[in-house]
Amino acid sequence: MRDPVTEPAHPFLRAAFGLPTEFTPIWIMRQAGRYLPEYRAIREKVSFIELCKTPDLAAEVTVQPIDRLGVDAAILFCDILVPCEAMGLELSFEGGPPKITPPVRSLAAAEALVVPDPVETMGYVMEAIRKIRERLAGRVPLIGFAGAPFTLATYMVEGGGSKDFLNLKRMIHAEPATYRLMMEKIADTTALYLNAQIEAGAQAVQIFDSWGGALSPADFREYELPYVQRIIDQLACEDIPVIFFVGQSASLIEVMLESGADVLGIDWRIPLDDARRRIAGRAAVQGNLDPMTLYAPIPKIEEKVKGILDAAGTAPGHIFNLGHGITQYTEPEHAVALVEAVHRLSRR
Repeated sequence: MRDPVTEPAHPFLRAAFGLPTEFTPIWIMRQAGRYLPEYRAIREKVSFIELCKTPDLAAEVTVQPIDRLGVDAAILFCDILVPCEAMGLELSFEGGPPKITPPVRSLAAAEALVVPDPVETMGYVMEAIRKIRERLAGRVPLIGFAGAPFTLATYMVEGGGSKDFLNLKRMIHAEPATYRLMMEKIADTTALYLNAQIEAGAQAVQIFDSWGGALSPADFREYELPYVQRIIDQLACEDIPVIFFVGQSASLIEVMLESGADVLGIDWRIPLDDARRRIAGRAAVQGNLDPMTLYAPIPKIEEKVKGILDAAGTAPGHIFNLGHGITQYTEPEHAVALVEAVHRLSRR
């Protein structure tokens, strides 16, 4: 586990570096989102992509869950796919799920992708970070983020969401040179993008690999891990913890450890004590309540929280989170109760 140059004071940053904390810190993936009425009030006035690209509004919705829930970290409000647009593709959220055109399905298409200057092409993200830091005024750290190469590639090659990733997996096995070139460009774009976020004021970064669990451990090691390592190796992150979240990661923990990330984010499909045993102190761990648990009565939520805290044990290096994003119809009061229970039940 990596030691920071300067020992941080905030519980979230301390836990990310495996340092002792007075309580287990918690933040929630997608904590700025549709389950909050104050977020919905803003979305009634602007489209999703307009919200992402308007720094004042992105800052406002980023801070909303800090005020409402009392979580221990803020996470930048944006979308993982905005770098795809910066790389030369068309990104649309109109009429439902995101769409990317034209899909990248040939060597020529991969060659046409650019590695953009993040400030020139996504400067609105860095401006949002600066505004968020001003609004937070030091209350909690701010997490920046980006999509992992494989997850971005699923959208770039499939043209949108997919259940089986047929076109991408065909490219992996039938056109490896095309796949490699595309992934190298995605990785380099992502590294530049995250470094720009750090320079703008992000105090931690998370790499989201929502679809990495679609790969076997052997394929993950060959077709995703080198590109995640390529990103992390380029980050200017002496005192900036790096979180690597992979969906459906139960079979991938040992491979994830090779990424160089400080924190491994895991979903709910593996007991946390099993994950901690396999990680063996080589990284901190983040997770891992099933988001659907928040539909349960509050006493049941507290029971589940206690179970995860007990499984995490007393060793430092645990950040409480859901195993994926909070869902649209969650009652905000249940999210508040979750945060309160984690703080109360974990206090040392």
